[in-house]
Amino acid sequence: MANRRGAKWLAALRTPVGAFSATLLVLVVALAVLAPILWHDNAFAIDIEAIAQGPSAAHWLGTDDLGRDILFRVLVATRLSVLLAVFATVIGVATGLVLGTLPSLLPRPAARLITSAVNIAVAFPGLLLVLFFSVIFGVGTHGAVLAVGFALAPAFARLAQTLSASVAGQDFVSAARISGVGRIRLLVRHILPNIGEPLVVNATIGAGASLLAFAGLSFLGIGVQAPEYDWGRLLGEGLNGIYVNPAAALAPGVAVVLAGLAFNLAGETVAGVIGVRTGLRKLAPRTVVPAREAVAEDRDDAVLVVENLQVAFPRPAGWTVPVRGVSFTVHTGEAIGVVGESGSGKSLTGLAVSRLVEAPAVVTADRLDFVGRPLLTTPERELRGLLGTSLAMVFQDPMTSFNPTRRIGRQLAEVAEQHQGLPRAKAFERAVGRLRAVRIPAAERRAKQYPHEFSGGMRQRAMIGMGLMGDPRLIIADEPTTALDVTVQRQLLRLLAQTRSERNTAIILISHDIAVVSQTCERMLVMYAGRVVEDLPSAGTPKHPYTKALLAATLDLETDREAPLAVIPGRPPEPDRVPTGCAFADRCPSVTDRCRLEDPVLERVEPGHRVACWEASPLLAKETVTAGGAE
Repeated sequence: MANRRGAKWLAALRTPVGAFSATLLVLVVALAVLAPILWHDNAFAIDIEAIAQGPSAAHWLGTDDLGRDILFRVLVATRLSVLLAVFATVIGVATGLVLGTLPSLLPRPAARLITSAVNIAVAFPGLLLVLFFSVIFGVGTHGAVLAVGFALAPAFARLAQTLSASVAGQDFVSAARISGVGRIRLLVRHILPNIGEPLVVNATIGAGASLLAFAGLSFLGIGVQAPEYDWGRLLGEGLNGIYVNPAAALAPGVAVVLAGLAFNLAGETVAGVIGVRTGLRKLAPRTVVPAREAVAEDRDDAVLVVENLQVAFPRPAGWTVPVRGVSFTVHTGEAIGVVGESGSGKSLTGLAVSRLVEAPAVVTADRLDFVGRPLLTTPERELRGLLGTSLAMVFQDPMTSFNPTRRIGRQLAEVAEQHQGLPRAKAFERAVGRLRAVRIPAAERRAKQYPHEFSGGMRQRAMIGMGLMGDPRLIIADEPTTALDVTVQRQLLRLLAQTRSERNTAIILISHDIAVVSQTCERMLVMYAGRVVEDLPSAGTPKHPYTKALLAATLDLETDREAPLAVIPGRPPEPDRVPTGCAFADRCPSVTDRCRLEDPVLERVEPGHRVACWEASPLLAKETVTAGGAE
């Protein structure tokens, strides 16, 4: 990997832009270091016989009003000009990082206040901000450094906010959050390392802007003060005699342009090599939608009990409810599959159960208990330990399931360090053991590698190993076999089954593949348009038309290759456009008038089997007949 990275740098430096930027940057740095040492005395030497003269053999760029050599003064001013620009950039980046990341740590009202202040500051021109802060901090070098630094901060704050938001949505951040990692540790260990590269690139480019801003302040007389001088001050002095000696004004101006160009081009070169990765809750009304599912069965061995779970997102015209009253129970050692088309609410239900749905979304439920603890009312500090050790989440995309900047072993060990109090070495040994348990070859060596060095199947197994770092009572696997070949899929499903049998762990398997679920799980929850429309044993006979259609669209060895492939006509409704009555009515071959007027309730039709369909449920059909007789 190091050789590959070195080759990329060499290739970048061989390009015209890379070579030119490297040459300029080396020249600027060399002058900043050596010029004051070599030519300090020459820059301050006064020659009364050569006052305000033009270029000559003795003074290549002429002299100023005191007879001092302009060329030497421009060269010596490199150090102060560059140092001030660097200091201002550091202040701007540090302040911007604080302002950009604070919203993720503070309560929502304070976060909104900071975000609004940053947005207002970004709307003002940079030079106007510099002048404003110069008035506040006063005339002089120190005031100018603070003014330029704080003027750069809003742009970096906006960048940090955007990048943090993109990374915060990744699965590895959700995994760290559910394992109980605190907000500050989450920011330092998982978010900042993944947004460092674009910030470095923009800081390099920002140094050029700082250089120009300083030159402008000194030119106006509110920056560097005598006897010190930088390029901006030299430019102001040379402008007075520009018609007598143009070189006195042009030389410091050219120096500012070349140094700024060196910083900007260096930033562009770095970006081309490393690549820029760009990446207190107010509750809604309690009755967002009425409860429309029967209460799930409950026993003493229940691991998870969900009753009337609803997830709502605010809209200008009201609320969108993509999960509309879901109820089910998961028992110890039980495997349940959740199937349905994209947009049916499967993954959102899993995230809501895991407490990973954040504001502005609102999660409500009549009951949401995990191992006997109410998830919606238990304080977050207590939930961290409970969910971090007893609930494991295997996300859909194996590439985003891990922090790409940290080694696999350290990420697994963090769970043991946080929740079991193990020292660093012991936690790493435990992580290696868990990697062996999920069949990772050469586990000790692999634990020291980064996620990109793992294949997709190995990353998924490592994610399961992370879940096993505690003692999980429930594993929620959200599309764990997506984008994997059939051999690796089978290995992962066997691993989940083995974990279940050895540890008596309950499993919720979310998948599009109803065939995989029927072979792996004891029960199936079929979801459509945010609701469970059928809850049946995997070996049972489906009664809902939607479940029958999903099974008919499944291919196997007995499928007639001459017949057209079975499809479900139409498409699911949008979450904010669910029709009155049964949401599947427009696609159902057995639709009736009642289906379009009334939404069926999920009712028990036989032991262990519930269905929400007016035609499929004998109880609901009987209710229809009774109502018709009464009329």
